[in-house]
Amino acid sequence: MTTGDPRNFPPDDAEHARSSRRSVALAMVLLGVLTLTTVLSRQASGGDALPLRLLDLTVAVTSLALLPLMWARRSVPAALVLAALSVLSPGATPAATSGVLQIARWSPLRTAVLVAAASAAAHAVQGLWRPPAFPYGWWLLCDAAVHAALLGWGAYLQARAQLLADLRARAHRAEADREQALEAARSGERNRIAAEMHDALGHRLSLLAATAGAVEYRPDAPPDQLAAAAGRVRTGAAEALEDLRRLVRLLRGGVEQLAPPPTLHDIPGLVDAARSVGATVVLDQTDDRSAAGRGDEPSPPVATAAYRVVQEGLTNARRHAPGAAVRVTVATRADAVRVVVADDGPARAAAGEAGTGLVGLRERVELLDGTLDAGRSPAGFVLEARIPWA
Repeated sequence: MTTGDPRNFPPDDAEHARSSRRSVALAMVLLGVLTLTTVLSRQASGGDALPLRLLDLTVAVTSLALLPLMWARRSVPAALVLAALSVLSPGATPAATSGVLQIARWSPLRTAVLVAAASAAAHAVQGLWRPPAFPYGWWLLCDAAVHAALLGWGAYLQARAQLLADLRARAHRAEADREQALEAARSGERNRIAAEMHDALGHRLSLLAATAGAVEYRPDAPPDQLAAAAGRVRTGAAEALEDLRRLVRLLRGGVEQLAPPPTLHDIPGLVDAARSVGATVVLDQTDDRSAAGRGDEPSPPVATAAYRVVQEGLTNARRHAPGAAVRVTVATRADAVRVVVADDGPARAAAGEAGTGLVGLRERVELLDGTLDAGRSPAGFVLEARIPWA
């Protein structure tokens, strides 16, 4: 941030700078008026020769005229001119010293030191040809002390203004970062809910579509089969409606959570639901943890990911290869869970292999340091995932 020009400060600091400038301007005008009054009173008393009285009056009036330039871009030249005028007459001393304070407050330290040195040297020269009422050595000491104090005061005010500006900027950045973090958290939660609902609701609706398609294709089926199909449709629709209600409550900021995460023990039920709509699904689920001396269950994220792989594979097979035989292999080992969903349906286009379901599933598996492969094979289509325990 540039400190030389108060117009470069943020809005709050600029307003503070304008208020400070008005206060300093009022003080300098009062000093100038006091100086002019002193000069006029000395003229009235006749204490000085006429040429000196005229010089004092001219310098005082000129100093007052130069005061407005202290808040312009030419503030440094104006301060140097005031310092030069102080060589001629004490009438320029109040304006010159105030100019040193103004430069020290708004300009770089190097510039302020140069202006203060010029003003101190000018007053030292003034004391040579306009001797003060006390010894010249004390005059020089007072001259140096006053200008050093003005320089330090102005540097302090500048540092304080800069500190306040930095603190305000940090507060604004912190507020913006907090809003961004909240928005990122909201976005992440919405994406998580969307992924869960895509997996669960998409699977339920695909089962409903398959059941309804079977009823439409075989309207002459036995009544008990039609009743069973209608019951599955009714149950699936109720479950899908409940999922939608839960989603709406979550998006409205309710306290309810998503359904408990599925586990590896829920995979057989998933396969049975697919078989209930006429699909040919073979499940091969093995567990080799006991042989490796491991008896704990996979963590919820790992078990959920494996479940979602099977779910997505069955849904894609039902959508892209209806009537195809599907083989599901779930192998739980000591170091990882391996899931393979293969069907013998016709090869589908690559565009169908890169839907949002597989994209979200791949992200879920890769977040667990696993791998997911999906592609055509000589026998059909294969979806394979390996998810490590750790």
